[in-house]
Amino acid sequence: MDQTLVDTVTLGGTAATDMSIWGLFMTADWIVKAVMLILIGASIWSWAIIVDKTLKMRRLSKAAVHFEEAFWSGGSLEDLYDRIGGQPGDPMTGVFAAAMREWRRSAAKGLTSKGSEIRASLRQRIEQVMQLSISREMDRLEKHMTFLASVGSVAPFVGLFGTVWGIMNSFQSIAATKNTSLAVVAPGIAEALFATALGLIAAIPAVIAYNKISTDLGRYAGRLETFSSEFASILSRQLDEGG
Repeated sequence: MDQTLVDTVTLGGTAATDMSIWGLFMTADWIVKAVMLILIGASIWSWAIIVDKTLKMRRLSKAAVHFEEAFWSGGSLEDLYDRIGGQPGDPMTGVFAAAMREWRRSAAKGLTSKGSEIRASLRQRIEQVMQLSISREMDRLEKHMTFLASVGSVAPFVGLFGTVWGIMNSFQSIAATKNTSLAVVAPGIAEALFATALGLIAAIPAVIAYNKISTDLGRYAGRLETFSSEFASILSRQLDEGG
């Protein structure tokens, strides 16, 4: 009779276990809690990067369209450079400003009207300036992309570690109570599966966003390369015509 009463109280206490997300977190082992906090933090930071990169790429795409319209409008490149000033607002105008800065500096020294060897050297120098500008701008745009890639590849394994640890705790509960009922192992298994879910929640958006943003960055880099080639051709033509 007494044993029946003990079993009833034990099962009643187990049945009252909070199986909500917050309850699973609060009752989890400290190692599982640490895993959950790491994954939640990684997920939040990933979403911050995703939102920032997405909005930035949209803004840069619109700015590139406006600049290309102004560039190909037939107006003076000197006037366009004067309007942009020394603080270009996007990478494409930055590439243009870097090339025009070098062009003006060389024109002030009279290099644009000298011999073919000097003009060829100037042409090469302007192309190098634009390539360096593109490289710097792309390095800035690609900042934090490594974090997204790392979260996408590592988060599932971090969640799996929490899962393994939670299941180990469940087996320890079985050994301590000598009871294999679902009421004994359910909390530990639920914690373990929750850690797995958090790993997937962090990893899946990071992988999808990384692939999407990397593609957008590649297209934008190609757009900058195309512009620099076209602009180099224009400057080369002006050099051939004697500046």
